[in-house]
Amino acid sequence: MLRAVYEAADLEPGIISNWREERGLLQIRVAPNATPQQYTRSLNQTLATVLGRAHWYQMWRGEVVSVASPACPLRVQFQISEFNPAPLVEIRERKGLVTVHVSPTATADEFTRALNPALEELLAGGQWFQLWQGEILTATSPEVALV
Repeated sequence: MLRAVYEAADLEPGIISNWREERGLLQIRVAPNATPQQYTRSLNQTLATVLGRAHWYQMWRGEVVSVASPACPLRVQFQISEFNPAPLVEIRERKGLVTVHVSPTATADEFTRALNPALEELLAGGQWFQLWQGEILTATSPEVALV
């Protein structure tokens, strides 16, 4: 099973977000006291780093899209929503791009609680996979032990 999990967690001073990757799992942590402007900016950098490792891919209408795809490199962008009021999180996906719109008032805890089920649904759509040490993992891959 492929999972991406976000959580609000205490981090070292000055760190707004960090990540770790395992077989079938991407874990992203966000500082609980960060403002939406701070954590969206930090998450944009964090996800650029994650995708730069080239372990995550999007399957778009039969085409494999990666960070190295010349015409449409894979990226994830977090943006503050322009709507008021705004949903806590809204995800939009197209070829090579996932945009996560975040409420300008969402605390890190509210953001992560709203984002996790939305990501679970996104990954269950079957358009994403992780290449982990030669193994392709999808949302339907056998369960892995989560630490």
